Amino acid sequence: MDGRDIGTVVFPQAELKLFVTADNAVRVERRFKELYQKNPNITIEEVAHNIEMRDYIDANREISPLRKADDAIEIDNTNLTQEEQLAKVLELAGKFLN
Repeated sequence: MDGRDIGTVVFPQAELKLFVTADNAVRVERRFKELYQKNPNITIEEVAHNIEMRDYIDANREISPLRKADDAIEIDNTNLTQEEQLAKVLELAGKFLN
């Protein structure tokens, strides 16, 4: 399950918690490519602003703000392909299952 408060609020006792992050410029580029397919008129500046605002709102909201759980494993996927990220997650999950 994924979400911005899953490891801190929804399932705080989960055995395996992952906090996935990436360089902000890479996040913007990825989101822009995704949104551009639906709306070729969108600008990269709009996407950057949207991500910046969402992050600020999520991190500063009163109820269950975005934060990394103390016992979460951080995965920086800035330089990972989707396949590499999946392999890393499966490897970590496998350690908890054995």
